[in-house]
Amino acid sequence: MATTLDTRPVRPTRDGRGTALPGFVVRTPYYVLTGALALLFLFPMVWAAVASVAPQAGTAQTDGWGFANYGTLVDYQEGIWQYLLNSAIVSGLTVLFTLTTSLLGGFAFARFEFPGKNLLFLVTLAILMVPYATLLIPLYVLLNELGLQNSLVGLALVLTMFQLPFATFMMRVSFESLPKELEEAAFVDGCGTFAALRRVLLPAVRPGLVTVGLFAFLAAWNDFITPLVLISDSDKVPLPLAVANLRQQVMGVIDYGATEAGVVVLAVPCVLLFLVLQRQYVRGFMSGAFKG
Repeated sequence: MATTLDTRPVRPTRDGRGTALPGFVVRTPYYVLTGALALLFLFPMVWAAVASVAPQAGTAQTDGWGFANYGTLVDYQEGIWQYLLNSAIVSGLTVLFTLTTSLLGGFAFARFEFPGKNLLFLVTLAILMVPYATLLIPLYVLLNELGLQNSLVGLALVLTMFQLPFATFMMRVSFESLPKELEEAAFVDGCGTFAALRRVLLPAVRPGLVTVGLFAFLAAWNDFITPLVLISDSDKVPLPLAVANLRQQVMGVIDYGATEAGVVVLAVPCVLLFLVLQRQYVRGFMSGAFKG
């Protein structure tokens, strides 16, 4: 006669034999805790979304619920579309530069032996311990010498530099988690080093690339201090800086409605991108965490 095993969690007792607990008793604290954390993190986002369409005294949205605050955002100086385009250009270039550099750097650190390899990698990671605000003035002078000050490309290069330590670490861990037999098999089939990287290793480290790209995008999209120092023309500022400028209107009166609308517009691309890439992001981050 066939028998089934009781796999329910066992609560230890004083005699050491244990007593089976119903599954819902074990799972309920987990659901309660995670639900409370979800509400805690979602509350500011829901509050901002509601406040952006709610009637508020002293804002464009005074006559009932609607989108008048978003209209203020659209009509502000160069217009929201110009600021969104600036943010998209800076974020896209930052992701492109970060992925390219960290991919090659991580591959070199993981697969090649050269003098000073560990010291160079340690120095790369040590940049994480330097407060990035202290580097902005030297970088401002350097970009001015290169003719890249007050440009979106220069801003993207600076943001890329701040992302490279973590990105290089992630890509090195991703490559080290792969067996070297994959490359050896590619070499036997006639591939060179870059062909093996492109055809064999690149698809295998995709979760790591997604994690690095997502971190770079979020950092570039939401950054405020770096464009505040490096960008001076109003038609080149990204959206976070435009929202901060919009916040204070004439006579020091804060337009809370338009500010909340700007916060919602800033958050929407980040939320959508995370929802689309969450599976790859979790895989890449967890593989890096376990390997590290």
